[in-house]
Amino acid sequence: MSNYPAKIVLSTAYLPPIEYFAYIVNAEEVFIELFETYPKQTYRNRCKIYTANGVLSLSIPVKNVSGNSTITKDIQISSLDNWQKNHWRAIESAYSASPYFMYFKDELEGFYTQSFESLVQFNTELLKQIFDFISFSTEISFTDDYAIESFKCPKYYQVFDEKFGFQPNLSIIDLLFSEGPNTLSFLKEIVPSI
Repeated sequence: MSNYPAKIVLSTAYLPPIEYFAYIVNAEEVFIELFETYPKQTYRNRCKIYTANGVLSLSIPVKNVSGNSTITKDIQISSLDNWQKNHWRAIESAYSASPYFMYFKDELEGFYTQSFESLVQFNTELLKQIFDFISFSTEISFTDDYAIESFKCPKYYQVFDEKFGFQPNLSIIDLLFSEGPNTLSFLKEIVPSI
């Protein structure tokens, strides 16, 4: 039995981490969340590459059209800072000596010369291109309303439960400090309703 759910809901992501792809390639259905309130400083507009100077974080500048309450589908890419040229230079510098860079260079470089208005559009088109690179085919669907919070955490003892009520899906240390050696068993019994 697979450790991956048949249906997965993920946030949009800029050149996502390997784990993100592991979930996608093992899922039967893939949904991209469009209706979450856009959180800053996440892989939605950032990626990490390995350069001669170590790990480098690349960040796409974005415009929050409704301030801090902008939902992800409405996030626009800012044309400031010449980011596309800078990102492509960094990618090329980091990977030009790698064994397969030349095989993917031309198609990938196109994403750094075209104009994209929406972050979701840019990320989705780039994701599809990577699917093509790895000869993987799946349908990408989008949520119709906010769905990423569909994970239901069963109740367990919490120190401040009587004062504030049960608080679901906190840091793993909350469960660890409450359940101790029963933590793994508790986690194995959780079935996310994604």
